[in-house]
Amino acid sequence: MFQWETGNKTRRERSTLSNEKFMVRFLSYRVSFTLIVFVVLLVFFGIFSSGHSFFGIANLTALAKLAPDLGIVSLGVGMLMIAGEFDLSVASTIPLSSFVFTKLLGWGTPLALILVITLLTGAIIGMSNGLLVVKTKLPSFIITLGTMLFWRGIVYAASRMSPIGIMSWIEPDAWMMKVFVGFIGGMVPVQFVWFLFFFAVLGVVVQLHRFGNWIYVTGDNQIAARAMGIDTDMVKTVCYVIVGVLCSFMGMIQNLRIESFAANQGVGFELRAIASAVVGGTSLMGGIGSIPGIFLGTLTIQIIDNGLILMGAPAFGINAFIGGAIIIFAVLNVTVARVTGK
Repeated sequence: MFQWETGNKTRRERSTLSNEKFMVRFLSYRVSFTLIVFVVLLVFFGIFSSGHSFFGIANLTALAKLAPDLGIVSLGVGMLMIAGEFDLSVASTIPLSSFVFTKLLGWGTPLALILVITLLTGAIIGMSNGLLVVKTKLPSFIITLGTMLFWRGIVYAASRMSPIGIMSWIEPDAWMMKVFVGFIGGMVPVQFVWFLFFFAVLGVVVQLHRFGNWIYVTGDNQIAARAMGIDTDMVKTVCYVIVGVLCSFMGMIQNLRIESFAANQGVGFELRAIASAVVGGTSLMGGIGSIPGIFLGTLTIQIIDNGLILMGAPAFGINAFIGGAIIIFAVLNVTVARVTGK
């Protein structure tokens, strides 16, 4: 009898110890906090939103349309942060690419060529940012702040801050409209499918491919990366090019969705993209982060934004909540790093 009770006690202790180890390992991953908060927010807004409208078809469709705007850019910016760099120029790459897209439409350029030139615009801006950062060795924050202001001034001067409608130059049933801002099955916005596509592609590259390892090592210890034979300048420049292309792609989608060009497209995206990465567990110091975390971080910020509006919060005060969330996640990230040594 004594042996049986002792055996049961031992098994219970082992089970408790196993559960504790699981929780420690689970919480050691920075994205775990984002996942927990994400689920809690879904439940909270689902219950307390006005008329339980958060999970209504109309609201979910709106979220699926708008989330990719920030999400696609955040994936690139977060990947660059893992490599140890920042890109504030996304706020001007977006409207500049949009302006190029709009002007090409107005000149009657074939749609396929417009797509190529628009994406090439972002690639060139990204490459220029990357080369400036790696050649001058100056902080990327300063370099891209300068390029943001430079390109923004070009866009403002060229467009004279005037909105430009595009629907007189493109048919509503054109293949570009269907491919980039249409619906699948009449319900799912294509933009969200593109968001998932870039999430999957960058997820494979960063989490599973050798180039992803180079990104992590470059962001964690650039000297060690060079000693291992990694061309850190190339890694950073490629990351900047990817950010530029994603910004151009997103700017084009915005044009097609709102059916016009606006010079203030992308304003604030530079900070929101960084916020999405931080909320998703990406370190501001480089070397730590994940594409799934950035994906969840973007959705978390969009859900906070959307849910508070549905609950009647002042639109201009929502940034206060998002700012608070960023501080909380930044503190959690630092705490986890200290406890786990990661």
